[in-house]
Amino acid sequence: MLFITALLLALISQSVWSRKSEPSLHESDVGLFRGSDKYDFAVEVAAAGEECFWHFAHQSGSFYLSYLVQWMTGIAIDHRLFVTVNSPQGDLMVSENAPVGQMNFQTEVTGFYRMCLRNHNHFGAIRVFVNFGVIYEGFEETKMETEEGEIVLNNTLAGIEESVQKLQNQIFHMWRHYNFARMRKGKDHYLLQSIFNYVTWWSATQSLVIIVSGYLQLFAIKRLFKTNSGGPRC
Repeated sequence: MLFITALLLALISQSVWSRKSEPSLHESDVGLFRGSDKYDFAVEVAAAGEECFWHFAHQSGSFYLSYLVQWMTGIAIDHRLFVTVNSPQGDLMVSENAPVGQMNFQTEVTGFYRMCLRNHNHFGAIRVFVNFGVIYEGFEETKMETEEGEIVLNNTLAGIEESVQKLQNQIFHMWRHYNFARMRKGKDHYLLQSIFNYVTWWSATQSLVIIVSGYLQLFAIKRLFKTNSGGPRC
């Protein structure tokens, strides 16, 4: 019974710390969805902890992941974050060990790709801004049963559609660069706030030390001029 209970607790804890960006799909549902998904959010990685996410992607897509360490709590001295992306088969696709990183690769297998963020600090948490997704460039031929002569290919509409698709991809990449700049702005904001708090508390401490030292000096001077009133007078 103890072994079964421990096994159930391990499975429950693993499901709690593991997150998926999409619900699981059945085999019959694979192939119905083909789009450009993007996610951006902030997550806090506990001390000596690891946060993992799964994102579904089809093959022949461009998978990207950007991250930036915004601020740290506790006794955290290492700003680096170890980030890995594994394929659905478990193969390591890309890895990065730095405070800021941008990674991208072409997906060759359809399935859930795993992204893990690992904190090196044992006594401090790290807040990380994460931006990831997948974009599909080009066109995929749609399979459908039609009668002979029913579908006529319109070259003009196909050209317009291709131009719109390229423009949409370029706008999407511009949005990625803007989002990365926004992450850096957030990091600068937290840095300025930390410096402001440090200066405020340090100034208050210095003021308190000056007041206490002045009081002690005044008390010592008063004791030098103190006379014994109980002694005999001339």
